[in-house]
Amino acid sequence: MTRPTIHDVARVAGVSLSTVDRVLNDREGVREKTRSRVMSAINSLGFERNIAAANLSRKRRYRLCFILPDGQNSFMRVLEEDVAEEAAAALRDFTVIETRKVPAFDAGALAELLRSLDPESVDGVAMVATDATIVRIAVRELRARGVAVVTLVSDLPGSEKQGFVGIDNVQAGRTAGSLLGRFCRGRTGRIAMVSGSMLLRDHAERRLGFEQVLRSEFPDQTIIAPLEGLDDKDRVRDQLAERLAQDPDIVGVYSLGAGNRGVAEALSGLPAGRDVSVVVHELTRFSREALLDGSFDAVLHQNSRREVQGAIELLRRLLDGEPQPALSEPIRVEIYMRDNLP
Repeated sequence: MTRPTIHDVARVAGVSLSTVDRVLNDREGVREKTRSRVMSAINSLGFERNIAAANLSRKRRYRLCFILPDGQNSFMRVLEEDVAEEAAAALRDFTVIETRKVPAFDAGALAELLRSLDPESVDGVAMVATDATIVRIAVRELRARGVAVVTLVSDLPGSEKQGFVGIDNVQAGRTAGSLLGRFCRGRTGRIAMVSGSMLLRDHAERRLGFEQVLRSEFPDQTIIAPLEGLDDKDRVRDQLAERLAQDPDIVGVYSLGAGNRGVAEALSGLPAGRDVSVVVHELTRFSREALLDGSFDAVLHQNSRREVQGAIELLRRLLDGEPQPALSEPIRVEIYMRDNLP
């Protein structure tokens, strides 16, 4: 059975194609009685609007902006490359994508950029969020100006953003706790954590999940308050090396964010025979090498390309007015060890 078309709707409703088009796009110039007749025809025929085809015929352009943190974070630089590659592919779907960068962890700079965006040139924004009130206010103002906003990788709960694309970070933290607890089983001691910043929601949620599992399932391990390395490898190296030297009872390290080169360099200075188990995030060239040489025990990963694709998909559906859009497949927490590296 063939699907009903806009021509069928016009025939059943007894109106022109242009009238049906005005009703479908919620434009003015249609009497309420006529509008009701068109909607009745749509419902009776089971007509489903092909938004992609409609946009193609109107040559509608989607103008999207990705806002990413600047700096040496390897995962973010991979994410930036993914956005560039997807932007090139999206041009054929009348989607223009630009990338803007702000200093990492700088809520003021992010809020200022959001306020500077012009709705005449930007339809939708996907951003790696810094969890701060001024950012929430800037998002609310941007939404009031008609721009769609979603968060990417790190969420901004309580704001007026319209969706989040990324892993379940509490689940990721719980997974890290389960892994590290087992790796350290039989070695009572302390667990060190290294974060980028607690201003990032993803780092805060990972810490929450991690501590939930360690405290409930591995009470022999004591958790130390996290260092804040600001995703800077030198800062991470210096802070972690100092803590490891001062505390010989540290048997495990969980790195919630970036700076994994610094983690590996700090571990390289340990005396022979000292056993410290390590779980980090994001499979990069550096974390892969650390898995292979035994410095790291496990890496938790998220598919950055799929996250970029999901953000583009979500923004386009929001701009098309589709109800409660959802990703076709959630972003999952992936676990890599030396023996299953892709």
